Amino acid sequence: MVQTPTKPAATKLPPSKHEFAEIIHRLEAGGAMIPDTPENLMQIIAIWKAYAVPMDFYWRDLLYIAERVFLHPLPFFKYFLPQEYLDLQNHYSGDGADLRIWRGTGSAHPELLEFMEKGEMGKLPRLVHHLWHDRINMEFAEECMRGMLWHRGLYVPVNQFDPYLDTDEYKANADRAIKAYFKKDPFMLAVHKAFPEMFLEQCRQMSYYSNLGLFWEVMAPVFFEVSDLYDEGKITTVPQAMDFLVNGIFAIAGRPIYHHVEIDGETYEIIPKSKGFTWLYEAALPYIEAVFYRTSPFRGTKSYNAQAREVPDDQKDFHFGVLYADKFPVGTAGIPPTLLAQDMLHFLPPYLMDFYKQRCRGEDDILNQIGVTFQRSMYCVTSAVIQALRTALLYPLDDPNPKHLKANRAFFESQVDRFCRPEYGMKYAAKLKNIQTSDYR
Repeated sequence: MVQTPTKPAATKLPPSKHEFAEIIHRLEAGGAMIPDTPENLMQIIAIWKAYAVPMDFYWRDLLYIAERVFLHPLPFFKYFLPQEYLDLQNHYSGDGADLRIWRGTGSAHPELLEFMEKGEMGKLPRLVHHLWHDRINMEFAEECMRGMLWHRGLYVPVNQFDPYLDTDEYKANADRAIKAYFKKDPFMLAVHKAFPEMFLEQCRQMSYYSNLGLFWEVMAPVFFEVSDLYDEGKITTVPQAMDFLVNGIFAIAGRPIYHHVEIDGETYEIIPKSKGFTWLYEAALPYIEAVFYRTSPFRGTKSYNAQAREVPDDQKDFHFGVLYADKFPVGTAGIPPTLLAQDMLHFLPPYLMDFYKQRCRGEDDILNQIGVTFQRSMYCVTSAVIQALRTALLYPLDDPNPKHLKANRAFFESQVDRFCRPEYGMKYAAKLKNIQTSDYR
């Protein structure tokens, strides 16, 4: 899946007059929003690897919750992943993969299994590890899911997953599953009859659990493989790393997004595969928009005065995602993703750990450093999505037609404009300018 970056067009356009003209020209040359330096490449590859290991737990547990826990009124043990889901074969890694992206195992990653067994405290009962937060913090994954649920309707009508949740067909499918789940509980059935929208909305949330789980099932092997290629010396530039993601996006763009529930050995298709919902349009694009750009005002860092218009009136103007976030280790589950940083800390490649020890306050502020590195890497992922959309919707970078090149430029400038809007302090919150230099730490 490694590909040489597309060469810039032979036809020259006048220099861009955009505020971030250098970045526009870099995108036009097949690059990313983040500069192509060995240090940047090392950081983004290492943090993708550190992200992929907990992500291998996230996607498995999200599917477990969507398919098995479902509407349990007190799901205290929903993070206690059964062996069946640890052994669940990833569709994109392992010998039985539908499309093998990573050359490794299809079951849970060995580093993940080792951490789950011992954690930081050593081998103790699972409940002790859980209560002490010496575990993978699924609260972060659930916060991402809630961001997607909160910002419903993204990319409609291209995205048909979300409108389907309001159809009579979905409601009928969900009603059958709800009644089957509570068939031995007359009290809950009575509650469902009295307040039918309550469990229906919970079912919609479970469908988003499944959506995000199926999305991350793909991303984990992609990040594992690009890390292995870097270790082998086959990925040597930021554009190559970004192109690997672009190729991965197109390779699995059509993977089905669905929601099935297992109840007493019977499968209930709440969102059948036959609906034709796909990974790119119904999962990837809504995820990028909801989590990278929007999310919600993050708790624990400051107070927001809505009357002073510190919080946007419209959800489309929310700018609290990872691309805008200040990196404070405040212990919240949302963005800034402190719990994710804590998860990634356990799986940092040695070369990135050595790099951190030589910077700032060494290990004393390592969660901050991880957060900044993660933000850099997500600007690279966003660049991959931008380049993929340009490939799908517009023209090759080396197109000889000047009109086509102008259309490409207008597209790139419109994407970067999102980080330049003055409303609500967006341009000051965006970290696009910060990541252009290694001084941002």
